[in-house]
Amino acid sequence: MSEKIEQESNSEELENGDEIISLLNEETSEQANKYDSLVNDAETHRLSGMFKEWFLDYASYVILERAVPHIEDGLKPVQRRILHAMKLLDDGRFNKVANIIGSTMQFHPHGDASIGDALVQLGQKDLMIETQGNFGNILTGDEAAAPRYIEARLSKFALEVAFNSKTTTWMDSYDGRNKEPVTLPMKFPLLLAQGVEGIAVGLASKILPHNFNELIDASIAYLKGEPFEIFPDFPTGGLADCSAYNQGRRGGKVKIRAKISKNDNKTLVITEIPFGLDTSKLIDSIISANDKGKIKIKKVDDNTAKDVEIVVHLPAETSADVTIDALYAFTDCQISPSTYACVIRNNKPAFISVHEILTSSADQTRYLLGRELEIKIDEFEEDWHYSSLEKIFFEERIYRELEKDSASWNEQLQAIEKAFEPFKVQLKREITGEDIVKLTEKPVRRISKFDIKKAEEHIKDVEGEIEAAKKSLSNLTAYTIEYFRKIKKKYGAGKERKTELRSFDIIKATEVVMANQKLYANVKEGFVGYGGDIKRDENAQYICDCSDIDEIIVFFKNGKYIISKVSEKAFVGKDILYINVFKRDDSRTIYNMIYRDGRVGPVMMKRFCVTGIMRDKEYDATKGNPNSQTLYFSANPNGEAEILKIYYKPRPRLKKTIEVFDFSAQSVKGRNAGGSILSKNAIHKIVLKEKGESTLGGQKIWLDHEQNKLNSENRGLYLGEFFPNDKILVLTKQAYYYTTSFDLVNRYEDDIMVIKKLDPEEVFTVIYFDAQQKLYCVKRITFDKSVNKERFIDEDAASYLVDFSADIYPQIEVTFAGKHINHKPERIDVEEFVPVKNPRSRGRRLSSREIGNAKFVEPLDKNPAEEILHSNPTEEILHPNPAEGTPIQTSLL
Repeated sequence: MSEKIEQESNSEELENGDEIISLLNEETSEQANKYDSLVNDAETHRLSGMFKEWFLDYASYVILERAVPHIEDGLKPVQRRILHAMKLLDDGRFNKVANIIGSTMQFHPHGDASIGDALVQLGQKDLMIETQGNFGNILTGDEAAAPRYIEARLSKFALEVAFNSKTTTWMDSYDGRNKEPVTLPMKFPLLLAQGVEGIAVGLASKILPHNFNELIDASIAYLKGEPFEIFPDFPTGGLADCSAYNQGRRGGKVKIRAKISKNDNKTLVITEIPFGLDTSKLIDSIISANDKGKIKIKKVDDNTAKDVEIVVHLPAETSADVTIDALYAFTDCQISPSTYACVIRNNKPAFISVHEILTSSADQTRYLLGRELEIKIDEFEEDWHYSSLEKIFFEERIYRELEKDSASWNEQLQAIEKAFEPFKVQLKREITGEDIVKLTEKPVRRISKFDIKKAEEHIKDVEGEIEAAKKSLSNLTAYTIEYFRKIKKKYGAGKERKTELRSFDIIKATEVVMANQKLYANVKEGFVGYGGDIKRDENAQYICDCSDIDEIIVFFKNGKYIISKVSEKAFVGKDILYINVFKRDDSRTIYNMIYRDGRVGPVMMKRFCVTGIMRDKEYDATKGNPNSQTLYFSANPNGEAEILKIYYKPRPRLKKTIEVFDFSAQSVKGRNAGGSILSKNAIHKIVLKEKGESTLGGQKIWLDHEQNKLNSENRGLYLGEFFPNDKILVLTKQAYYYTTSFDLVNRYEDDIMVIKKLDPEEVFTVIYFDAQQKLYCVKRITFDKSVNKERFIDEDAASYLVDFSADIYPQIEVTFAGKHINHKPERIDVEEFVPVKNPRSRGRRLSSREIGNAKFVEPLDKNPAEEILHSNPTEEILHPNPAEGTPIQTSLL
């Protein structure tokens, strides 16, 4: 089992999605009255035809009117109707949610419960709706209070990007009493910002939420013709691996992990959880895994309030690093939701990518802004026209035509129109009767107070507005880009990315699962397992601890071997020679073997490893000749090579009947190799003379920066070749140090300053500020094999690390401040200035003068012949890469 097994939800919906879409495309408008005809028609109808038509109608309704969002505004119908109802109620104050639900029911033909739930979900997304009261908690899963106790209103962001009655297309509501928008004129990729999940008939839609600011940046990049990438960002934070995201299309998948840190070696703290889960569900999955024996924990405390805090207490002798991997492998601390971006486009469902959704939104935003500019130009043109008419009307005293009592009303209107004839060339369009009537409706007091100069200024202002609007319209793309920038500046604060993007390592479940079973074997009869039946067998013997998902490797006396999954009781074969838990890809476990080739053949010797083979298939470690027999066998987890004493059967002319053989002289080869001839003489017995040491050398270790985990696969920074007693030294930016083993399951913190193979003789130099004495100090220290995290500067929390060096002959430059600011900077030879001590020493004060700054400069060159490359913490130490023979970065991060 190489990865945690994940389940894909809604698979049936996805399989049937294309079929539903094709059926919808065949639907015609001639089916409008089929229900009445079916009820009133006395003829017989085939059920298959009725089912096809009625099912299609039902599927169409659920897809188009309930479950799937529209690409233009990113909203489901119920969400759109809620926002529309809230806009009608909007007066800047909060409204009771119960009142909003009642208003929405004018447009939504379903129950109040569905409206209330949708409104609460919109409020929890904290984008389109401002809330007041208890709207529930997405972290703990707590439900919202009753609608009569909570209030909501549209956010300023929603009012700016989602509403404009002049660019909205309207339709009748379900009962014909009201008008509702077909879609809202959305000028923002709301669908990608909020995400959506809906299950329809035969298909489903699941679009993960994305980051507000990143969506705006991507929209700007698209409008500029530049490439862009967008990835999910979840309100619950956590870690995400989007390598298989596939732009949110069907078949895409995102791995999401909880953020787990080590409080100490016996306490883990979960501070961020996967999207879609709450703390209760996550804790239940942890307890379930513990009950099944997959992990081992003492207890779990949920201290979640404003932020998530789940504390997992571990029992003694349990590795925190292994438990973290096990939590990811066996609990909901890691989930893998599938993606299938389905939207309504051109009144039909369509499966598209998130890139297409974003580009469609950007294009629509540009179009809507263009329409708004066109409408604004028309309004300004109308304003200019009427203002010009009004100015001429009063400036040329055309209003006096109204003072002639002898003329009728129509004659007066005609006289006014005739009076405007000389001035028509100054206007941009024809004068209509409505224009003249509107002028005559001015009250007399308006005529007496009319200011010609003020009217001219107003006309100039309107002309400026028209010119600016036309300029923006002619540069619509640039205008749209500026619009997005204003939106980001106005509303982007506090909407930084919460989910950290990483490339996850593959967690092998067999390596992190708890050994919750005991393996027994009846060597003579060939039965192996962990169940009660074999435990009660008198001839069965205990082999080792194992888990119920482990594999075992079994060698037989005839030289054959198999790998099988462990079970409660299984027959593997008689005459078992060796049995143990098998680890795939383990190239350090070496099997040393001496066997007779056939009945009378020579005695062969071989050393080999088994890294991975097919399960339950029989393999042969010998040459395969009949009646071959294993004479000696050993399994060595670190490639040890023992020394044997071999006794031969006496025979004439055999001078040496005893011989010493050292396995270290034999090279390790593949499992299919036949081996080398040890002797052609018959062997009486083989006795172990001396246990050997590893012939594989040390284990080469690298640090993968993305995972902050060790590996032996040449990924990341090379730390060195490690032998059993070696340790890794870790120094953090907060001035703590500790050492660890080089176990590949180890995890390290993100604030690592130095990580390298521990050399107890290596000297480091530290400049730090002592908060208690308010002094700058320097000390030279060496580190020991401390497992517990300890501080290597003053314990006062206000004390801090100033600079750090691994130079052999470091040199410090000190500049001064205060009354000594004009004093010449000093350089200090640290080797002469302070002796080497342990990390708990306080060091020596740098200067009695007030210090402005202290830093390491180029080291002194005291012994060029023995110079070794060292650097400051901001640089990298170089070591040769044994795999490629070239220097690569290591140690200092």
